[in-house]
Amino acid sequence: MTFLTHLACSRCETRYPAGQIHNLCTACGGPLLARYDLGRARAEWDKESIAGGPPTMWRYSPLLPVSRLENIVSLGEGMTPLLRTARLGERLGASNLLIKDEGLNPTGAFKARGLSCAISMAKELGVRELAIPSAGNAASALAAYAAAAGIPAHIYMPRDVPQANLIECEMFGAEVTLVDGLISDCGRIVAEKCAAEGWFDVSTLKEPYRIEGKKTMALELAEQLGWKLPDAIFYPTGGGVGLIGMWKAFHEMQELGWIGSERPKMIVVQAEGCRPVVRAFEQGAGQAEFWQNAATVASGLRVPKPLGDFLILQAVRASGGTCVAVTDEELLNAGQLLAQTEGIFAAPEGAACIAALERLLRRGFLDKNEKIVIYNTGSGLKYLEIYGARFRREDAAELRLGGLVLPR
Repeated sequence: MTFLTHLACSRCETRYPAGQIHNLCTACGGPLLARYDLGRARAEWDKESIAGGPPTMWRYSPLLPVSRLENIVSLGEGMTPLLRTARLGERLGASNLLIKDEGLNPTGAFKARGLSCAISMAKELGVRELAIPSAGNAASALAAYAAAAGIPAHIYMPRDVPQANLIECEMFGAEVTLVDGLISDCGRIVAEKCAAEGWFDVSTLKEPYRIEGKKTMALELAEQLGWKLPDAIFYPTGGGVGLIGMWKAFHEMQELGWIGSERPKMIVVQAEGCRPVVRAFEQGAGQAEFWQNAATVASGLRVPKPLGDFLILQAVRASGGTCVAVTDEELLNAGQLLAQTEGIFAAPEGAACIAALERLLRRGFLDKNEKIVIYNTGSGLKYLEIYGARFRREDAAELRLGGLVLPR
């Protein structure tokens, strides 16, 4: 059951009917957002019933867009652990620090949430072929869920994408094209191909349902904290859809009467080599400018201009939050510190939040007693080339693995 009623443009509020295939707003080009009958949902659905649902993000299905159970394509995404990190908190000076470890999702990243929802809706709406530009983890998730749904997938990724992502996509049977350029270059190619071939574009915020899957990070966090939100949330921001989705979910939960009007300070974390949202925030701008020559080892943060930049900035400012950029060296050091103090092997994007937290505590922007939640958006196992540069084993003429001798 879903309480979905329609879609609405995030810029001009033009309405679009549910149950039809949509990409961007045809009136102004803005991203479309799913809207629900929250009054009816409040009368017919209560948060106490959620505990009896599946141990996945689909426990929140009334607030997700899929209307028929048989169309849900799930690999067990969601219900990731919320881990107390006392030893790390002591090192940094934060007494109430938690990490939401999204690296334990299928395909090792939070992208599983968005693609589970998007592919479920593609199945429900009869989409025949899918295409996506990706810096890595979204491609892996699309390939996996498309395979589970039996829908062909076309993936365009930068040539220097992490090896794990490329191998995953090939294993799942997707058609993969490597591009000499950034995710923005991949996006232009996907747009052209979709127009020419009739594929459905699953790019970030160019379809309305990935954000619905990602908003479950906020629903889940609230449930895990007894329906009380933390004081601050750190979110590594490339496309920023997870942050936008959480902000949307906070409003929906308030309308349902599950939480009050208080909001966490939303803190955007980017890399120094690609910080378009940080720059826009510092300049007081309403949207970001394209970041030239984007470069960072955190591939998920290498997004020169997020499509939803204006929504990210609105959420940060409305919450009293801020935007921070850290260097690659800082985020790699932070990832190693997290691993050695808490046993959590985080993606570089998640590790960047540790470095940002340290800085904001030092500046006094956050108090040491505030309840702080960091989202680690992926597993460090997806980035072995990056971390491996710090821990090179001795060169050998051959590598013995499982009884096989492989050339080095």
